[in-house]
Amino acid sequence: MRGPHNIWRLIRTAATLERTGALGVVLDAMGAPASIRIAAHVFGWPFKWLGLKGDPKMPPVTRALTALGPAYIKFGQVLSTRPDIVGDELSGQLRVLQDKLAPFPTDVAKAVVEKELGQPIGEIFSEFSDSVAAASIAQVHHARLVENGKEVAVKILRPGIERAFRKDIDAFYFVAWVVEFLSPASRRLRPQDVIAHFDHGVIRELDFRNEASAASEFGDNSKDDLDLQVPAADWKYSSKQVLTLDWADGLPLGDNAMLDAAGHNRKKLGKRVLQLFLNHALRDGFFHADMHQGNMKVAANGDIIIYDFGIMGRIDEYTRRVYAEILIGFIRRDYKRVAEVHFEAGYVPADKDVTEFAQALRAVGEPMFGVKSDDISMARIFQYLFEVTEQFGMKTRTELILLQRTMVVVEGVARSLDSQMNFWDVAKPVVEDYIKSNIGPKAITRDLLKTAKVLARFGPELPKLAEAALMRQAQSPAPAVKESRLQPVIYLVLGAATATAGFVAATMLGN
Repeated sequence: MRGPHNIWRLIRTAATLERTGALGVVLDAMGAPASIRIAAHVFGWPFKWLGLKGDPKMPPVTRALTALGPAYIKFGQVLSTRPDIVGDELSGQLRVLQDKLAPFPTDVAKAVVEKELGQPIGEIFSEFSDSVAAASIAQVHHARLVENGKEVAVKILRPGIERAFRKDIDAFYFVAWVVEFLSPASRRLRPQDVIAHFDHGVIRELDFRNEASAASEFGDNSKDDLDLQVPAADWKYSSKQVLTLDWADGLPLGDNAMLDAAGHNRKKLGKRVLQLFLNHALRDGFFHADMHQGNMKVAANGDIIIYDFGIMGRIDEYTRRVYAEILIGFIRRDYKRVAEVHFEAGYVPADKDVTEFAQALRAVGEPMFGVKSDDISMARIFQYLFEVTEQFGMKTRTELILLQRTMVVVEGVARSLDSQMNFWDVAKPVVEDYIKSNIGPKAITRDLLKTAKVLARFGPELPKLAEAALMRQAQSPAPAVKESRLQPVIYLVLGAATATAGFVAATMLGN
């Protein structure tokens, strides 16, 4: 139930944000209206002493989220994909949010492995190290298989983490509901949909069979890609709470000194990272959505190793074509075509003026040209693009935001390897190759064949389907059930009263 019982969690969260100095930062970054600001401070300031202190060495927001625990850390990472909500500056801070917690004991990890895999750990692994990495959801151990001596990485879910996440996500839904009620303007950003997207993603992350499947699909899609290695999942020794993958042996992609000492060509690596991402997104429609330096290594032969498949992005074929046309339009400075694509895809309301939209897009694109490559910022470009699309009433599209956020991260990784890299020069051949194969006569013929196959398969049913559709059209629609706008207020009042009573009781008992 997403009701008044969540008031206590709301108070604890607001109090922690207030105590760490993060509340004002978050409200300013989101451009929160007065109603939200007042409500946040009402729930935070009086109970500031109840807030968690966190690590004073951290910036305010990361300090607060880290103190509040794994669900908040993970939610902060998800919000880093939404600069349209939290702003570009805070989005950048959240992207580097520390996802490192104290590891749980190795004995507990071994017990989880034995329970999940149904064998004594000594029969599976001849070696099993202490934790080599600990994050909000799981920790990783370096091990060696008994049966073939292969080195593997064993990822183990934190005990009790699913129940803890479930409680906090329930509270997130309640907060989103309150925000939508207090600020009608926020509904364009669909706060409850953001939480639903987070909920779905986290639930999938908490089941390592999904990550094993993602690793398998990603590996199959990219098996012919040059200069790339993808650790394979070992299904025999994987389960809901345990994931076993090939060990990724290489140098950290983020350590330029080590890469230079080993003789690797950083310019080539930077270019390859970016082109791999674009290929996976456009060609496959399935891409690694967390491609920061911590999830990539460089093998001795110069191959890029990509691992950790907990956060993946997927876009359908139609959206891929739209996105490719938008990219190539910017590359060719054809802003009229970029505007037309937005209208054709239904991203911008039809009552807006396409010429005015094209002019606004020109203000986004032109600053990219005629400047040095290292002065171009994809993050700044997408920030401008979000501002323009908001002015023209474009609704938030989560799949595009995740794609754009990942592109910004990947560009940052590539630039860290080669500060002179020009994003558009590197992207152009990949996008043009995709367009040649998927937009034009060949693509039209392929689409027609697919359509004909579908029609042939459903041919005998088409008359019935058409009749049923016409009958539904002729029937009077049922009256819509409207949710009472007083319900959130009632919950807030009841919850606040309960919290206040609890506070008074605690004070009296303390005296």
